Amino acid sequence: MQEYYQLQRDLFKVTLLMAAVIFGSVWIFYSLNIALNYLIGACTGVVYLRMLAKNVEQLGRGKDRLGNTRLVLLVGLILIASRWNQLQILPIFLGFLTYKVALIFYTLRTAILPNSG
Repeated sequence: MQEYYQLQRDLFKVTLLMAAVIFGSVWIFYSLNIALNYLIGACTGVVYLRMLAKNVEQLGRGKDRLGNTRLVLLVGLILIASRWNQLQILPIFLGFLTYKVALIFYTLRTAILPNSG
């Protein structure tokens, strides 16, 4: 379980670091409004990743499979963004996907440098 908790910490660190760098870049190259939309999506992605980690942790303790209730976060956020004129769907969705980029980064890092992960 120690390796699993270390993996969780690493993924959260990489996700938050990437979100901060991308937020700054979007703010510089686009606008603060779009950057904040991205940040909303990235924060939702972190919450989603945390919920997924909790679900995976419970798998070995009597739970047979993963639920899909986490997707309600994204669907709800997209619905709110489509109704509220200040929010933009694309930056929010791309922000949400930041945790996936962190997963790919971690996978590539452990494949190329197996002793570092």
